[in-house]
Amino acid sequence: MVVMVVVMVVCLCTVVVCTVMTGKQRYNQFLNFRGYVLRVVTVSYFPFVDYIRAKEEPGTPVTLTDSVDMRLLHTFKRKLNFTYTIHEEPQRTWGVEKDGVFGGMMGQLQREESDMCTASGTTPNRFKVIDYARIYPSDIMTVTSLQPSLLPQYLALVTPFSDEVWLSLLGGVVGWSVAMWALQLVWTRMVAGGGRGISFSKALMFGWGALLEQTHPDPSLSVSGQLLVGWWLVFCVVITTGYRSSLVAHLTVQGKTAPIDTLEDMVALQGWRWGTEESLYKGAVVEYFTKHQDPVVQKTHSVLEVLGWEEGLRKVQEGDYSFLAFRDFIRFIVGSRYTDANGRSPFFISKKGISVLPFLGWWFRDGAPLYHRFKELLSRLESAGVRGYWTEQVLEKRIKESREAILRDSQDSRPRLILGDERHETLKLGHMQGAFYLLCLGLAVAFHVLILELIIPPPQTNTASL
Repeated sequence: MVVMVVVMVVCLCTVVVCTVMTGKQRYNQFLNFRGYVLRVVTVSYFPFVDYIRAKEEPGTPVTLTDSVDMRLLHTFKRKLNFTYTIHEEPQRTWGVEKDGVFGGMMGQLQREESDMCTASGTTPNRFKVIDYARIYPSDIMTVTSLQPSLLPQYLALVTPFSDEVWLSLLGGVVGWSVAMWALQLVWTRMVAGGGRGISFSKALMFGWGALLEQTHPDPSLSVSGQLLVGWWLVFCVVITTGYRSSLVAHLTVQGKTAPIDTLEDMVALQGWRWGTEESLYKGAVVEYFTKHQDPVVQKTHSVLEVLGWEEGLRKVQEGDYSFLAFRDFIRFIVGSRYTDANGRSPFFISKKGISVLPFLGWWFRDGAPLYHRFKELLSRLESAGVRGYWTEQVLEKRIKESREAILRDSQDSRPRLILGDERHETLKLGHMQGAFYLLCLGLAVAFHVLILELIIPPPQTNTASL
């Protein structure tokens, strides 16, 4: 009996050890792929992936240049002991589904002609036929327009206060004048035993003059009137002090128009046009615009022009035009080609945008052997912050290299950016033109009142005969 128990224990231990060793052996085979050749298909999408073509032919092999995908592949290659071949998708498209069949890179994965593809967006239908490994967060699509223009100098007289403040101030002057006139009228009739009090015009001119720091004689006839005048003068001190300081700021630092920061801002402009980059208007981007139900997105797509970035930015410079592109892509273009040594550019890239692609990542054919190990390593790099660091590093490096190459080739033949003189300067006629416009307006009003006085006879007054 004891012998049987011992035999059973030995057998059980043997089974456990064999199971553990088998599992470890199976796991270890995914730690070293022993030179497995990974077939990769790609489409350029900087800064995530970029390359140099071997030939200008569809489907040509390519050599990856410094980009985030290249750094990831080379890191995994050393870690997992595999090699890869990479070629460009013949149509240079990511892939759109039609009747359950994908084109572009997704089609090659669906037909198992390739093992994986480089950075691409997500759509629900893609998850049904191929595997996905998330790498990058959403690269939002931004609106690129000209920098906000300077407001006309004559508006400097009214820009210190908002519309609400000006309307409230006008109502305050009229309201105080009515209160002063009514208060003195009641006092003269109820307390002083009769009289006319003060005229409404006199109260109005005193209130208006106090705001302009040109006070008329005190119109009050009673202590209550004097109290009302005193509080009005305190109010005028606060208002004039705030206006004076804000006016100085607006005269010395000229205001600007509101920037175009969202699609709503763009479509609300009259006579405005817009377009997007042709190399990015493919696959999931097309699906987003064609299937979206939001009225703003539908209006954007209804007149959307598809063109190259050079032509698009040229139209932006001509005015009344905006260019839609992914943020990292347009940051590279503007930073390398349209920014001077001081970091100044004629273009404004919106801070807000739309998430056309929820996430970006690598797609794998169904059953690809490296899929699970790649997901594990990608998760580690994301948790360590390496992916985000590489993205910014690739962008900064490429912008610097491109700017140096452009300066070297063209000897800085690009037009210099003139964005205003930042030195202190005295106020000139252009700064003060609003005051002269007001003077001309006052003269015109006075002239028209004179004409009315000449046409309309003054009221006759009865005088007692001597």
